[in-house]
Amino acid sequence: MDLNHQIRAFSSVDDYQSQLDAINDAFVEARDEIEYAQEDSETVYFEEGLKTAQKAVGEAMGKYNALLDSLSEQERGKLQRSMGMKMEQLKAELYTVEQTHA
Repeated sequence: MDLNHQIRAFSSVDDYQSQLDAINDAFVEARDEIEYAQEDSETVYFEEGLKTAQKAVGEAMGKYNALLDSLSEQERGKLQRSMGMKMEQLKAELYTVEQTHA
């Protein structure tokens, strides 16, 4: 393997890891926003908190889906197995909060 190929592969691995880190950061932020919205469910701040939570979940899902779309079928399956359940959990938690005032 030549040096340029090694560098490209390393760069690709770094890029993949940075995208995973961004997804994980967005996931944590979205969970926090959902929690804040839940805490505000009986206050005048609920609608604002819900909108913020929806936006944060949308951003996390957008990053996750963008990475999925950029991967080969095999890599996509691996990512779905490692992160898919927690992303579905995120959507379910948001849905629960949305139903609070539906």
